[in-house]
Formats: sequence, structure tokens, C-alpha cells
Amino acid sequence: MSQIAVTGLVIVAAMVLFVWNRLPVIVVALGVAVTLWATGLVTLQQALAGFGDPAVVFIASLFVVSFALEATGVTAWVGQKLVGDPGKDGKTRLLFTLMLLVAGLTALISANGAVAALLPIASVAAVRLGISASRLLLPLAFAAHAGSNLVLTGAPKNVLVSESLVDAGLAGFGYFEFAFVGLPLLAGTVAIVLLFGPALLPDRRSRTVPADLSRHARVLVEQYGLSTDAFRLAVRSDSPLVGRKPDDVPVPPRGLRFVSAHDGATGLPLRRALAPGDSLLYRGDAVAAAQMAEDHALAFRDTDDTGGPDTLFNRTSGLAEVIIPPRSALVGRSVFPGMVTESGDLVVLAVQRNGSDAGDGEIDLAVGDTLLLQGTWKALDQRLGTPDVLLVNSPELVRRQAVALGAGARLAIAVLTGMVALLATGAVPPVVAGLCAAGVLLAAGIVSVEASYKAINWTTVILVGAMMPLSVAMEQTGAARVLADALVGAVGSLGPTALLAGLFVLTAMLGQIMSNTATTLIVIPVALAAAKGRDGSPAPVMRRIGVAGAASCVTPIAPSTILLVMGPGGYAFGDYWRLGLPLMALYFVVAVVLVPLIWPFQHFAR
Repeated sequence: MSQIAVTGLVIVAAMVLFVWNRLPVIVVALGVAVTLWATGLVTLQQALAGFGDPAVVFIASLFVVSFALEATGVTAWVGQKLVGDPGKDGKTRLLFTLMLLVAGLTALISANGAVAALLPIASVAAVRLGISASRLLLPLAFAAHAGSNLVLTGAPKNVLVSESLVDAGLAGFGYFEFAFVGLPLLAGTVAIVLLFGPALLPDRRSRTVPADLSRHARVLVEQYGLSTDAFRLAVRSDSPLVGRKPDDVPVPPRGLRFVSAHDGATGLPLRRALAPGDSLLYRGDAVAAAQMAEDHALAFRDTDDTGGPDTLFNRTSGLAEVIIPPRSALVGRSVFPGMVTESGDLVVLAVQRNGSDAGDGEIDLAVGDTLLLQGTWKALDQRLGTPDVLLVNSPELVRRQAVALGAGARLAIAVLTGMVALLATGAVPPVVAGLCAAGVLLAAGIVSVEASYKAINWTTVILVGAMMPLSVAMEQTGAARVLADALVGAVGSLGPTALLAGLFVLTAMLGQIMSNTATTLIVIPVALAAAKGRDGSPAPVMRRIGVAGAASCVTPIAPSTILLVMGPGGYAFGDYWRLGLPLMALYFVVAVVLVPLIWPFQHFAR
């Protein structure tokens, strides 16, 4: 059997396994690399070279940057500012805003990250408007597809097509060069959704709508009575309490209970002596609180504002609600509101039993009791990950949704701006810009090493690295040339436009059953061979692959963004093609008609 035939069998087998979807995609991809080596189509070094390829490293670094933007509340801030209150102007305004927002975020981070960040916002907005989430979430995913074509970092496929030109000895695409087709794709997608969406989108209800945690702090404060009988008293410079330890604060008047002391600069639980500007949290009678303030030169502060550092819920510290589960080591332990835990960085603000406040005194914990704890976000994440307590809501998820522009947000924005500037000017290779951005975030502590490992979508990284040898094999064995010659022979006499149309159909059809990354890696050598065979510029052919690679609109098999919204939107398999086919027609027009106008064929035509 010839090497070309073996290469073809490997491609067919990979496609079948991708569609079968019984094996993890990385197993299939790694199997492709090993098979290519075992059959002698590539050397061992070539089989493994993809994992050290600059494009793969660059893609991994983008996941770290994306995680930093989400973890610091930048994404939440953008969503809150642009989406706002969906009830003001109705569904059309909300849909329009969401689509533009997700496209912009996709350009900066990734389609998966952008859709995942806006999924809760869109779902909750749908609830507030009284409509089903299925009317919003599929347009959200399709807009992310269009947004992936706005800039170089919009999707891994963009990096791959650009790097393929560089590998061929040509100039890669500029950072903003993708926008020449990305903007028309986005405008067309928005127009199609707004005009035809009401008739083509399903109206389904889902059982997996994500929880709205944007008002989590206020909900907890109200549930535990901290909004009606809680008083925050600031220590004035002339207060006799200055210099005293929190434990030495005088007993308050009858009807008032001391809860905790907080640092005036950070809002964190106070472990040192009191200083001017620090605050004391009390619960109880308003008259008694006023008497305490008068006797000890304290000033009232607003406890209902959840945005500043002087509150229980802010950029550096927050609240967490936990339940005592069966067989917990804490069962029988005595606790009381205001006590500091053994770790020294969490404060018990309130205890409830059977849904009612357990009172101010000590109580022995029992199964089913709930505690409201306050501390730094780091402490909440570290101390509450034990089997002794059950978290009602993850502090990390709460912080991402509810705390806009949290700690490190300014640095994350600055790093993102610097990376974009480097990519836009071409001052350094893309991989260097990405590594520098990720390195700064790690060095500054915005992202921990452990978090960076979790942030990287290793399936994508391994998929790209493991599938790259297939492109090498197609080139070395001549399989790419055979496919290119067959395609040129079938449509070449009809001109370069027909050739682009044929490549679009090939790429778009593969993209319905395989990831656009795997599809791009398979089609790139075919497209390059076809361009060389016609003695023309490969730029329009490569750019067309980028457009066609995002045209995965008909099935939910391969596109991960569509899979993200499938559950929350309650979609069925047949819900996608109705809106997907008009969008695919739009992609076809842009790829076949608009691309050659921007990137001429030069000597491509006979």
C-alpha cells in the first residue's frame, strides 16, 4: 500500500473516530501521531515536534491570559456595564448588545471563555425578561464564531493559518487584518439573527440554567439579618479604642453584640490593634448602637454598600455560606457569632439552625446547621475545600460574577493591552508576546502556577500538537498534492472563485463533525498545494480557511461553543440547522466573494 493511501486511511479513521465520539479527542489525536510514526510516514521527532511548535505554545499562553481576565473580574465588569438592566429596552436591545459583547470578548480571549463568561448573564437576563434562554444563547454562540475572525488571537485556527504562511516563507497575517472579513461576518450574523431569529430560534426551557450570583452578597446579608440590625462603626482618631486589641473592646450596651473588627484599608478581619479608620461590626438595637458610638467616639458607616472596601463583600474579602454535613468533624463543636476560626483568617458572622438564627450565644454544631463566614477570597477558597463543610456556592464562582474589577484587574488589563500592542505592531513573534503576558501575570501573583495549569484547555493544546504531524505527512507523502490536484481538476477550469468555493465546502463540511482546529490542520496542506499548483498567492486561500473554519453552524457535534449553550438553552440536535444554514450561506459569500477582493489572487487565475 502506498504512503498516500496510508495517509488517507489515517485521515478517514481519525474522522470516523471524531464523529463516533466514544473516545476522547486527545486519544484520537495522539493515536494519529503514533500511527504516523509507526507506519514510517514521519520520524519520531516530527511526530512530537508539534508539542513544541510556537503556535501551540502561543495558544496555551492565551488560555492563561483569558483566565486572568475572568478571575480578576474584568469580564464580569464588562458584562455588567454593557448588558446592564435588560428590562429597560427589551429583548432586541439585549440580544444586540450580547452579540457584540461576546464577539469583542472572543477577539480578546477565546470563544469558549467569552461564551462561558456571558452565559450566566444571558440566562439571568432571559429570566428577568420572561423569555426562554434558548432565544438568546444560540445567537450568543454564533456571534462568538464571528468574533473569532476579528483579530489574530480570536481562535487557534487563526494562528495556524497565519503560521502556515510563515512556514511557507511568506508574511503572516497582521493582528487586525482579520477584521476585514470579521466585521462583515459579525454584521451579517447580527442582522440575520435579529431579522430571522424569532422565526428560526426554538422556544425551549432548560433544567440547567446557571445560578445568578451577581447579587449574592446582598442576598446573604438579607437572609442572615445583617441588613436590618447590623451597624458598622468606624474608629475615629480621638476614640479611646485606638491601640486596643479587638478582643479588648468594651462590652457594648444591652441589646447590642460585637461581631468582628475590620481593617479600614482592606476590609479584612483585623488581627492587630485598632487604628483610626478601622471599623467594628455590631448587631442589635439601633439605640444601643448609637449609645456605643457616642460613648467611644465611633462613627456610623453604611453597611448596605457592597462595593467598597469597608463592607463585608468587596474586592479582597467576601462571604461564604456552608452547611455541616453528616459525619463532619465539626459536629458538636461550640461556635458563636463573632468568633475567629482556628486558622485565624475566617470570622463566623452568623449561625442558623432549621432556617432560623441560632442566637448570639455559643451553640454546639449539629448536622444541617448553616454558617455564614467572612474572610479573604484566598482564605475562603483554601479553608472551605474540606469534607467537614459543604459549600452552598463556590467562592471563586461568586467572586467572578459578583465582584467586578477585583484585585489585580488593572494589572490584567494592562498586560492584555501590552500583549495586543505587541501583536498589533509585530514587534515580537506572537508566541513571545503571549509568553511575556502569561509570565507577568504569574510573576505578579494574578494567576498561580496551579491555576494556570487548570486554566489551559489541554484538550485543545494536545489536539493541535498531535494533529500537526498529519499536515507534515500529507505534505511529505504527496497526499496534499493529490487532493489539491483532484480539487483543481474538478473545479479548476471554472476559475479561482470555483476553487475557493470547493475548498470552502470541504472545510465547512469537515467542520461540522470535527473541531475547527483539527479541520484547519487537515485542510492547510491541501490549500497550500492547490495555491502552488495554480502559481498564485496562498493568502486568499488561507484566509478562506479561517472563515470556513468558523462556519460550524449546522450541528453541535464539533463546535465547543455550541456545546456550551446546549444544556442551558435546552437545545435539541435539530435546532441548529434552521438558523445555521443562513449563517453558513453568509460565510460562503464572505469567503468566496469578499476574500479575493481584499487579498487578490495575483497570478492565481490563468
